[in-house]
Amino acid sequence: MRLQDEDNREPREGERNPIVMKYWGYLLLKLLAGALVMFVVWAAIVASFRGAFESPVYGQKPFGHDLGFTTAMLLYFLACFGVLHLIIWDQRYRCRTCLRRLRMPVSRGSWPNMLLIGQPRTEYICLYGHGTLKVPDVRITSKSPDWEHHDDDIWKELESLEESKR
Repeated sequence: MRLQDEDNREPREGERNPIVMKYWGYLLLKLLAGALVMFVVWAAIVASFRGAFESPVYGQKPFGHDLGFTTAMLLYFLACFGVLHLIIWDQRYRCRTCLRRLRMPVSRGSWPNMLLIGQPRTEYICLYGHGTLKVPDVRITSKSPDWEHHDDDIWKELESLEESKR
């Protein structure tokens, strides 16, 4: 009897869920790939300016003394943040279960009828019925978008509704 209770219990907060780990593992993989690409770009920038401004007497580095190198490093810095932003943006719009891109944006809510149907937001669904992402149109707080996991297959539910109408 005790084993059945342990099998049916809700997982504790500290226990790991392999689906969640797959989602964060994919993010880590993309971050590592982006870092590798940006490291290659950094190495190309440094190699292209090697020897252009090396003073054996003073031992100064080219950053801050060579306008071309400083501009290249500024653009590199901006590109690094751009790549980071694109990786995080892409990850937010992926299914937490199967990692596919979320599709079918649907606008919900309106400001005039906010009390009846809620604030304006866009909802994206996983094509395989794993869940729905609700992204507010206006972000007032820094709260992340709501991910609503569907317990059952959403398409089976829709098919059962269609069968009940017949």
